[in-house]
Amino acid sequence: MTDQSRPPERPRYEPEIIPPGQTHDPMGTRIFIDQNTTEHVFVGKVGPLGLFLMALAIGAVIAVVLVLLLGAFLLWIPVVGLLIAAGLVAGVLRPLFSRNGG
Repeated sequence: MTDQSRPPERPRYEPEIIPPGQTHDPMGTRIFIDQNTTEHVFVGKVGPLGLFLMALAIGAVIAVVLVLLLGAFLLWIPVVGLLIAAGLVAGVLRPLFSRNGG
């Protein structure tokens, strides 16, 4: 290995200087800087249409979950009814099929 003095490594990006009166980027973008890449991510305000569509999507998901839960509950009602009816019929017919005749 050679013991050469290298110049100090320069920063890979320039720091962003935000003026005192400005709280955020007026274009609605944020810049994330990694070691090798720069990635731009757009962050915008959600408008009334976006809020409406988001509420509609959440409502649709809730409706689907409720339909599935209600369907599962309604599926078990006839099954439980059949089990109760089978128990009643077995109770009524039990004396007829007993070994001691009644």
